[in-house]
Amino acid sequence: MHGVVCHQVAIEFSTGAGPIRVLKGVDFEAPAGQLTMLVGPSGCGKTTLISIIAGLLRGATGSVRVFGEEVTKLSGADLVPFRLANIGFIFQQYNLLSGLNAAENAAIPLVASGMPWPAALRRAGTLLSKLGLDQHLDKLPRQLSGGQQQRVAIARALVHEPRLLLCDEPTAALDGKSGQAVMGLLRELAVHPDRTAIVVTHDPRVYTYADRVAHMEDGLLTKVEDGTSAAHAGAH
Repeated sequence: MHGVVCHQVAIEFSTGAGPIRVLKGVDFEAPAGQLTMLVGPSGCGKTTLISIIAGLLRGATGSVRVFGEEVTKLSGADLVPFRLANIGFIFQQYNLLSGLNAAENAAIPLVASGMPWPAALRRAGTLLSKLGLDQHLDKLPRQLSGGQQQRVAIARALVHEPRLLLCDEPTAALDGKSGQAVMGLLRELAVHPDRTAIVVTHDPRVYTYADRVAHMEDGLLTKVEDGTSAAHAGAH
């Protein structure tokens, strides 16, 4: 089963110098039960593609199906509840709210879905404890290290048990050891038979955590290989 199927996805942005076509007809699939990495040089369209898949960026042509639902056809009123129910997004810059503590930040998707704060905080706290943050539930983002903030962001993305997890450069701000630890956690928590995980990364050291590595260049998908092969190639 394919969690995500993109067919001929294209989008262009207006600039002072004229329109720029960022995606040029991308065909991309991410099977359920697997972790797929999107790799390629900066500016090739990786973050744009996952933003379209998440419904965060509108205006693309082509087809984007997430567990059978045509995301590009959803109205704004239908997209918000669909995203709340099905999608978790880990942003590169964490995007934690500075005035909320770790547990409160992680609980936001549950509260947005209608769960009362006490129950949401309990569930968020349980997940954060699994991520090794049981001593930091009441700390604000500025009181946490980069790796700890990343774990809060992971908890926030997973707390509502989404079917699709999207991660934008989850190891970019971390050292090698912390990056490996985060990817290990993502793989352990995100890869289930009924869940799809897509990770955008520039870091070839984490390719081994992928089932599939999809290479992008200049707005197009150029090749797909298994994680072990990609890791071997990236090491040379």
